[in-house]
Amino acid sequence: MRAAALRTPLLVVFCATALLLIGLTGIHRADALSDGSNLFSRQLTWVLCGVPVAVVFATIPYTRWRRWGYAALAATLPLLAAVFWMPPRNGARSWLPLGWFDLQPSELAKLAFILALAQYLRFQEHYRRLGGLIPPFLVALIPAALILKEPDLGSAMLFLPVLFAMLFAAGARPRHLVLVMLLGVISLPVFWWGMNAEQKSRITALFSQRDGGPAPQGDGYHLHQSKLVLALGGLWGSELAGMPLADPDAYHLPAGQTDFVYCWVGERWGLWGGLATLGLYGVLFTGGLSIAARTRDPFGRLLAVGIVTLLATQTIINTGMTVGLMPIVGITLPLMSYGGSSLLATCVALGLLINVGLRPGDRLDPEPFAFRD
Repeated sequence: MRAAALRTPLLVVFCATALLLIGLTGIHRADALSDGSNLFSRQLTWVLCGVPVAVVFATIPYTRWRRWGYAALAATLPLLAAVFWMPPRNGARSWLPLGWFDLQPSELAKLAFILALAQYLRFQEHYRRLGGLIPPFLVALIPAALILKEPDLGSAMLFLPVLFAMLFAAGARPRHLVLVMLLGVISLPVFWWGMNAEQKSRITALFSQRDGGPAPQGDGYHLHQSKLVLALGGLWGSELAGMPLADPDAYHLPAGQTDFVYCWVGERWGLWGGLATLGLYGVLFTGGLSIAARTRDPFGRLLAVGIVTLLATQTIINTGMTVGLMPIVGITLPLMSYGGSSLLATCVALGLLINVGLRPGDRLDPEPFAFRD
């Protein structure tokens, strides 16, 4: 029984390790072909820092974090507000300089929101009533609105899917969840109003994209280049096929090591390498949902569902925007994109997920999340 309980967490560890290594190859490729930067060595340092962080959060029983959910979320709100007093970077105020390290509070806010929501939903039935859904919806909108104001549309988009998935896992009534979806749709004009002109142009460029020909100037350039870099990899990639380099202008891809690292993975390892990468993500998320299904502790199950939904939504949006299926909203690819805050937050999340898998808990009475309608 113990060996069976270890199998899924080990599978998560294997997939996460493989994705870290693939991400490093993509960053190395971008360094070599794009702007000559040396972010590979810095990302390797973050990986070496992130692994012990994941081990710590996988070792300390996750139940100790249960009582700190509300406090963690409350502590992140001043940090989200403090970024507005910082000088902008690439048109956004998303970081707090801490000497040798720039902290991105939105990464902390996403995890704190999951902890707080799991604490709110466990062992209680207030979310079974329509009025009980309003507090978590409002709590989700507060950090999302602050993050959107930075502006960081990609991170702001993640709160509602996490809210919906955790409410569904907790046993909220389907008709109430439909209402939550409608509230999310109604709130879309608020998100549009909070976006700057560049972000709006990235969304409208999704509907005017074209393949082939010279790169468009202005709107659509980034999307054109991302698809071009992916296409340069062919089936097997430049690494395996030994393909000659194309026109140097073809490799110009802004934010290639961060939001568009998947393009460089596709260029280096080809279509099959890109599909294998997506397969690793699929196995990781399936393992995470398996952990959630096995645990008998309501807080642990909700925590696992929230983490899997957060990382899966991030992956879908990031990879979708690189191939023109999603608007370019500026969001990192978990475990693979360059960035200290993003990588450390993902390591914390995966550490907690593994922690839940190692401690499935005893059977509870009454059955968790089972209600009489």
